[in-house]
Amino acid sequence: MMRLIVGLSGASGVIYGIRFLQVLRKKNIKTDLVVTNAAAGIIENETDLEVSDVLSLATRVHDIKNLESPIASGGFRSQGMVVIPCSMKTIAGIACGYADNLLLRAADVTLKEKRRLVLVPRETPLNVIHLRNMLSLAKAGAVILPAMPAYYYKPSTLDDLVDHVVGKVLDVFNVDHKLYARWKGEQPAKQLNSNS
Repeated sequence: MMRLIVGLSGASGVIYGIRFLQVLRKKNIKTDLVVTNAAAGIIENETDLEVSDVLSLATRVHDIKNLESPIASGGFRSQGMVVIPCSMKTIAGIACGYADNLLLRAADVTLKEKRRLVLVPRETPLNVIHLRNMLSLAKAGAVILPAMPAYYYKPSTLDDLVDHVVGKVLDVFNVDHKLYARWKGEQPAKQLNSNS
């Protein structure tokens, strides 16, 4: 059975992480969740949910301070880890190997074990330090998947935009879904009247 480690860090856009957890739960994919203190505050600021509502979506919840958690070890088996949303502070910590909390340690372990690490940054504009950190992580094997929804499928609600980003993360792990309509190529152009 598939198992993913999910981190919610302190960036705006916590709805992406919440929706990701909801979809994984429906698909019976096991989740080990780590939530930073900043993310807990953002849950309360950006949604109508309690932190406990979000925690209840996970299979298991791990304390951010518990560096003796199973997910802090390379021996813990999972198909990878997603940090959604991922703050620039978290990106900097992972890029520098500064594993002073469980989320950073689990990401570090995911990289060293050559498992899939997907980071969903939600920040704009990006400065050169942000870009350098993301490049460093991409070179180390992480997938940088910014929260940039597409518009070709004509989304009509905010939920559609959220689902597109969540669907793109699921695609990285080859998890089948129908969260957005896939691109099927351009429609044939209308033929011009030959008499014009």
